[in-house]
Amino acid sequence: MTHDELYRKALDGEALDVERALELYLHAPLEELAAAADALRHRMVDDPGVVTWQIDRNVNITNVCISGCRFCNFHCRPAERDRATITTIEQYCQKIDAMLALGGDQLLLQGGLHPGLDITFYEELFRELKRLYPQVRLHALGAPEVAHIARISHLDTTTVLERLVSAGLDSLPGAGAEILDDDVRRRISPAKPGVDSWLEVMAQAHRMNLPTSATMMYGHVETPRQRIEHLVKLRELQARRPEGHYGFIAFIPWIFRSRGTPLESEGVRTRFSPVEYLRIIAISRLVLNNIRNIQASWLTVGKPTAQIALHSGANDMGSIMIEENVVSAAGASDSFDAAGMQTAIREAGFTPRLRDQLYRPRE
Repeated sequence: MTHDELYRKALDGEALDVERALELYLHAPLEELAAAADALRHRMVDDPGVVTWQIDRNVNITNVCISGCRFCNFHCRPAERDRATITTIEQYCQKIDAMLALGGDQLLLQGGLHPGLDITFYEELFRELKRLYPQVRLHALGAPEVAHIARISHLDTTTVLERLVSAGLDSLPGAGAEILDDDVRRRISPAKPGVDSWLEVMAQAHRMNLPTSATMMYGHVETPRQRIEHLVKLRELQARRPEGHYGFIAFIPWIFRSRGTPLESEGVRTRFSPVEYLRIIAISRLVLNNIRNIQASWLTVGKPTAQIALHSGANDMGSIMIEENVVSAAGASDSFDAAGMQTAIREAGFTPRLRDQLYRPRE
């Protein structure tokens, strides 16, 4: 098929297979690819002239993790007692109060695979946070953490998700997807649950109608084909969600940041290319024809590239990220406040609209 025929196929809502998507990703002129993705964005979102954004706070539950991720220099091993931390309720209250003062409505809670924090710990934490702040949404954990909690609690992952939701979990982030290829995962996160585990936890969340997001961290040891296969796996999983259920509400790709990580010591370093990022945003829109929202990851690519991404298939700028530790520790240094976020969106030619995690407008 010609590139024009592949564009028409995507715009007609047909699924691009790996080979055809890879052809566009590798060889289509960026201007054409971005224009096709932008045309599909116009068809998929309610108001193409609007770009959404959010105010939330990313809080790390703990920095103790046994997954051995070679792209992370934030975590520590359980034996490193002088570095190990677990956030206290008092610290949560300070952070939440500061977030509320800035207009935030959600905590993105991420931790690690802590060998001593089982289902009871998270149930007690979520219940206490909801008791103190019933208006705050908990967008918490991720598929690898759910699988880990299930393993050390001697439970199945469905039971863990049901108990977490009962305790106050509102939605499940796409954390821990990295690249959905087991060979890649063995190289960059050797002790983290594999591809089948990540997909199954998300499938269970979709069956429960627990809203989720999906992610991709690219730019380390993966191949272009593995990136495309990652997208196709997400689309296929989304297609299996029960009718009327949320499934994946959004997709967020970001580039690997290498500073100080074990991968950097092995010669795997960040090689950021705005052109490559825009190609990823565009092909994501064309492949993920059943995921409405594509987020521009300004934190890892910077304001100018994120603004162009809004014309290349993305329709959301994510959160102002009042707090973020993991990616920042590896070299991401961009930042926005609420005014700066709205200005950036207007400069790109769009109307900013504050949203919640379910992409509903907020005042």
